[in-house]
Amino acid sequence: MIKLSRKLLLSLTVLVGLFLVPISVNAARYYGVDGSRYQGNTLKKVTPEDSFAISQIGGYYNGTFIPQTTYQSQVASGIAMGLRMHTYIYMETGSNQAQTKQMLDYYLSKVQTPKQSIVALDYESGASADREANTDNVLYGLRRVKEAGYTPVLYSYKPYILSHLNRQRITAEFPNCLWVAAYRDYSVMTRPDYNYFPSMDGINMWQFTSTAIAGGYDYNVDLLGITLNGYKNGNVEHPRSETKAIEQGQKADNTSKSAIQVGNTVRVKFGVKHWANGVGMPSWVQSNTYKVQEVSGSKLLLGGIMSWINASDVEIISVANSNPSVTGTIYYVVKSGDTLGGIASRYGTTWQRLQALNGLSNPNRIYPGQRLKVTGNVGAQQTYTVRYGDTLSGIAAKLGTSVYNLQSKNGIRNANLIFVGQTLHY
Repeated sequence: MIKLSRKLLLSLTVLVGLFLVPISVNAARYYGVDGSRYQGNTLKKVTPEDSFAISQIGGYYNGTFIPQTTYQSQVASGIAMGLRMHTYIYMETGSNQAQTKQMLDYYLSKVQTPKQSIVALDYESGASADREANTDNVLYGLRRVKEAGYTPVLYSYKPYILSHLNRQRITAEFPNCLWVAAYRDYSVMTRPDYNYFPSMDGINMWQFTSTAIAGGYDYNVDLLGITLNGYKNGNVEHPRSETKAIEQGQKADNTSKSAIQVGNTVRVKFGVKHWANGVGMPSWVQSNTYKVQEVSGSKLLLGGIMSWINASDVEIISVANSNPSVTGTIYYVVKSGDTLGGIASRYGTTWQRLQALNGLSNPNRIYPGQRLKVTGNVGAQQTYTVRYGDTLSGIAAKLGTSVYNLQSKNGIRNANLIFVGQTLHY
């Protein structure tokens, strides 16, 4: 979010904190970051438990539109990391509904998170002296978000809301629509101190720190489960609707570790303690993202840090390839409830093409865990020469196909009988 003077926000938070009533902490909580272009093309997980993130699509700054060029890649990489992604718009329109209309006409059609996901209006600067006119403007914006099919949320901080808006009017029409920032201090913290909760009716999320990690990172707790919106049963793999960014994230998520290539972006998993050579890894490397500089078997050279890591210790964030001619093939791992038609629709193709691409004799017979090609050339001559030590199951895993497919295409009756030098079609 756009930051106030740190001293000002801290002093306001402490002042308000003197009059707080701590909330119950028995309910389930969800944690996640929010970010803009200042966080780069990918957001971070602060802890392994993070389940959502909120990315800035852009905003209206003192009469100027400034789209965030990092928005789509942040959404895509968040989906690849298994985060429920949401959107916010910086709204410096005061009481001017004409400007808010302009802003939302421009941005709502460009939202890349699923329908019913959060679209928050960040109203923390530029308010006019007319409190009711400001409130009319905010209500207009929230209604537009709702009409577009998203969950309307208002971001600000308690003193600003109380000074410039009629909070009762807003929460009467949009109960529990408030996302409020209030920080205890600027020490690094990953769990909120509820003694500093900004008690006020209508809060659904609390941005409790801007220093979740050293150097700064906004961090939030979802108090009521609002970040589940837009995802079926809160499952990030089942968004309510598809967008280009979601499709990109799903492609990365379903790419096999064995298919990692130079130019891909990967995230170092939490809990990794050693590099591929056994040397201890600094803890700050965990959850950071890096471009793959070189691939050697199951080891990856991370650009920027120039260290080798085991492929099993990373998560694929982006499959963008610096050398697209190497391969155009992307795989999808079948999940429970999937159909070939549904997978085809997700990737903008037809079930007949997927059937041909994967050599499926019966398009109705797919199973959870099966890896299907969703891009590639149908009918291209694709062969593999059996090497010493190969097994049919190992070759199938390497090629992203099934043992059954290799057997049927090559007339192999006994999967245990293959020989060195044998040419297999796949």
